[in-house]
Amino acid sequence: RLASEQWTLYEQVAVAAMDCQRLDVAKDCIGVLSRQFPGSARVGRLEALLFEAKGDWAEAERAYALILETNPFDQIVHKRKIAIAKAQGDMSLAVDYLNKYLELFMADHDAWRELAEIYVSLQMYKQAAFCYEELILAQPTIPLYHLAYAEVLYTLGGLENLQTAKKYYASTIQLTGGKNTRALFGVCLCSAAISQLTKGRNKEEESSELQSLAAEALMKDYKRRAPSMEALVAGMLKNMKLS
Repeated sequence: RLASEQWTLYEQVAVAAMDCQRLDVAKDCIGVLSRQFPGSARVGRLEALLFEAKGDWAEAERAYALILETNPFDQIVHKRKIAIAKAQGDMSLAVDYLNKYLELFMADHDAWRELAEIYVSLQMYKQAAFCYEELILAQPTIPLYHLAYAEVLYTLGGLENLQTAKKYYASTIQLTGGKNTRALFGVCLCSAAISQLTKGRNKEEESSELQSLAAEALMKDYKRRAPSMEALVAGMLKNMKLS
């Protein structure tokens, strides 16, 4: 049985050796595999990984490009190209690669989330919002996406964005059974910001009830879990005119 698994072991040892910066061991293992499986795309990926481990990004890119010429739908290689761009700190290139990747593999939720997080780091909030919209459409019951989308909209600001953000904070609260403190704070912050933007206008009864419930839930949460912070939270809510 060991004989039948030896090539897999060579591959695993090569990857482990690269993780430990034993590049000499990795090179030997990859050399054995290359002789056994000439022209193998799987071995080609290992050779490109070795270039990455050495910090030779240009050679790694060339190696991956050769693999993609043969198989343009190699998902692992596309992900490695994204990783190379991020390793070099070139987030604009990473965004470009991720967009190209998602044109081919649009059902990859992790890629959408990674793209959204990069957009947020680049302060490209409208693009990040689009990514979170895609994630919510694909997986509407995951509260993390509702929360992230709400925070992006809150950051964008403006009455319409704040009203939508408040709705998604509320849906986060619903999906988590009222146990997401961040979302409760989000409802309160949106309510205060909307109040500032709509001075002199009539407020919706439902909206007023929601902010009161959120403030009440926050006070109960802090009283139970962090009583020393209760007075601070109460003062903050009072300044927002929500308690």
